[in-house]
Amino acid sequence: MDDDESVQTDDNKLLNNHNIHNKNTADDNKEDGEATEKQALSKRQRKKLLKQQKWEEERDMRKQKRKDRKQQRRQQRQNNQQDDEGEHRGARKRLRREATPTSLRLVVDCSFDDLMLTKDVHKLHKQIQRCYAENRRASHPVQFYLTSLGGQLKQSMDEKDKGWINWKDISIKFEHYSEVLSKEDVVYLTSDSPNVLTELDPKKAYVIGGLVDHNHHKGITLERAQDLGICHAQLPLDSFVQMNSRKVLAVNHVFEIILAYMEKGSWQDAFFSVLPQRKGAKAVATGPGDGDQDGDGQEDQPEEHSDLEARQPSDK
Repeated sequence: MDDDESVQTDDNKLLNNHNIHNKNTADDNKEDGEATEKQALSKRQRKKLLKQQKWEEERDMRKQKRKDRKQQRRQQRQNNQQDDEGEHRGARKRLRREATPTSLRLVVDCSFDDLMLTKDVHKLHKQIQRCYAENRRASHPVQFYLTSLGGQLKQSMDEKDKGWINWKDISIKFEHYSEVLSKEDVVYLTSDSPNVLTELDPKKAYVIGGLVDHNHHKGITLERAQDLGICHAQLPLDSFVQMNSRKVLAVNHVFEIILAYMEKGSWQDAFFSVLPQRKGAKAVATGPGDGDQDGDGQEDQPEEHSDLEARQPSDK
């Protein structure tokens, strides 16, 4: 029994030695193969391989650099935007500080709500927004009144411009202007009036009819002013301007013309700084009231410049 165990032990030793020899031989062959492979690579190929390995190793670093650059650009844009906004706010504040408010009152009469279609009410709403914005920017802002606010117009403002309740430098009244202002101080601006303004009285309140009617209710503002015993007049447009189209002015155009007159002191300068270029406005060359005023109104587009009772007389 002992002899058999001794023989088996010797056999195991021989087997282990053989395995170790084979492993060493395999390792030697592998190293020889790698050495042979390296020797087989040219100098250019080895250089390319090293470059590829380096590129792979630096992948994460490059990704981080791109991320950092993107973040820096975003931060720079935010800083620039903040600087621009700061400059704009500063400019607006300077303009407000430099503005010289006037005592002249300018009123938009919104008592024609039941005479307008919904789309025309929306147009009036936009025109009132423009009046408010222009008055805030004006060098000589007027005392802005909005009267008889209600109905469709108020609904439009509530739905599309909820911030109107926070508007500054404006008196918004639900009452009719005749209940808010003294009758002796009011002058209604209507193209149907035979009276022509030559200058503005800073003690007066000038009323603009807030009616987008496309000539469906011509003469209604003059009629209402006469019923209330209120003075009325039209802007001196014919004395200074010839136009190729109908002399139709939107609420904001009348408002802006008066603001421009308060600043420039010239009706002609005021008209030409406000009137849309597409109307082909030209200065009257032969003197006040002598210009040719023919126009069939075919060029006018109600969608852009609504027919209002604050318009000039229709061509005969």
